[in-house]
Amino acid sequence: MDILEKNKAVVRQFNREVIEQCNWETFNAIMDNDFINQTAPPTANRADGMWNTFNNILKPAFPDLKVEIYDQIAENDKVTTRKAIIGTHKGVLMGIEPTGKRIKIDVIDIVRLKDGKYLEHWGINTLQTVIIELKKG
Repeated sequence: MDILEKNKAVVRQFNREVIEQCNWETFNAIMDNDFINQTAPPTANRADGMWNTFNNILKPAFPDLKVEIYDQIAENDKVTTRKAIIGTHKGVLMGIEPTGKRIKIDVIDIVRLKDGKYLEHWGINTLQTVIIELKKG
């Protein structure tokens, strides 16, 4: 398997084991010590900020959360993934009581890897749109 395919496999593993399952051991194994989330606020742009989002915000609100990967493109040390995070709103999300609604957060991520670990991340997603819809009830 060449490096591009290995990098794509690491990103798929991250989505499956970290985002879906909140597996702390996998998260620690995949995150580089110098990781920076380039699209997060400076106060939450390290690995612990990313873990907080998955483990303390998304997973409790959407316990059946799944990631559906549509496309992956790898070039040099970066992997771009177009995906959706899908789940049922069964827990409190940022003060919004459970609605029972199925949600879909569309995401495009770019991850820069070094030696099979996440070094940098950039992303866009539709979480704000989902929050607006959930607030409507």
